[in-house]
Amino acid sequence: MEARAELKFIRISPRKVGIVLDLIRNKKCDEALAVLRHTPKSASEPLRKLLTSAMANAENNHSMDLSECYVSECHCGPGVTMKRIRAKDHGRAHRIFKRTSNVVLVVKEAEEAN
Repeated sequence: MEARAELKFIRISPRKVGIVLDLIRNKKCDEALAVLRHTPKSASEPLRKLLTSAMANAENNHSMDLSECYVSECHCGPGVTMKRIRAKDHGRAHRIFKRTSNVVLVVKEAEEAN
């Protein structure tokens, strides 16, 4: 049984979000929340909200025990890229790419070892 939550078009580049996702992958939900709460990265606040949403989905929709849940899968891909122009010297213009991310976070219940 698994519960998932998605976050689309977050205004942080996928590379920066992936660094924070690597910190919480395969960790228990309580431990992952603590890591996100104390990580000084801009992506940690939206990911904390996403993990809280996935945990609520697991508890309410699938009746899973949150003390046994862990982050089984989390990945990030590029979303749309907003293209802007910055004025440069001698009347030239350079492109600025404002990247967005789509994040998927999956929470599973740990299976007991026999």
